[in-house]
Amino acid sequence: MSAQTGDRRRPYRNDRRAEAAAGTRTAILDAALRLFVAHGYAKVTIGDIAREAGIAVPTVYASTGGKSAILTVLINRGVDDPVVERTLDAVRTATDAEAAVAALAHGVRLDNERHLDVVQVMITAAAVEQHVEEELRRVSAAYRQALGVLAERLAELGALRPGLSMERATDMLWFLFGLPSWRLFVAEHGWSWDETERWLTEQAVAALVAEPNGD
Repeated sequence: MSAQTGDRRRPYRNDRRAEAAAGTRTAILDAALRLFVAHGYAKVTIGDIAREAGIAVPTVYASTGGKSAILTVLINRGVDDPVVERTLDAVRTATDAEAAVAALAHGVRLDNERHLDVVQVMITAAAVEQHVEEELRRVSAAYRQALGVLAERLAELGALRPGLSMERATDMLWFLFGLPSWRLFVAEHGWSWDETERWLTEQAVAALVAEPNGD
């Protein structure tokens, strides 16, 4: 009887341990991001992160790894955000060019709005640490590839401006919607997210979408 009771309790204890571990991991990541934003990635130590999270240094290493591993996890939060795939699905199923552009602009805005702090940390840290520079290249390549889905959809709809290659259209989309643009307008120049989304959408339509008469 007691053995059976113990067996029934074991999954409950395992669930509690898993919840506690997840809570610790979240506390570490949140503490690290606060410190990276406030002081810069290069100046923050694992000891600083442990104190901010209220846990021991060995627990940080056991839960998330070293500082570069922590930043990689933070970066992947943005890369793996469900809004990315929802946005691409909306672009692929849009029935007209302006709706496709608007879907991309809004989805990219949401992803950047949620993760702008991480983007800023990543860009500044890339200047001082090779691992982060490699992560920035990886993220930028994946981001640019995702933007290319809009160029593909415009071509499928017969709405891509004449003379624009897919490669050139994707270059223009990166210029308009890439990581540097949102940071420039919102963080550096104080534009609102709504203003930035609206203006970038207008520029993308003007630059990429063919006029109704095909000119």
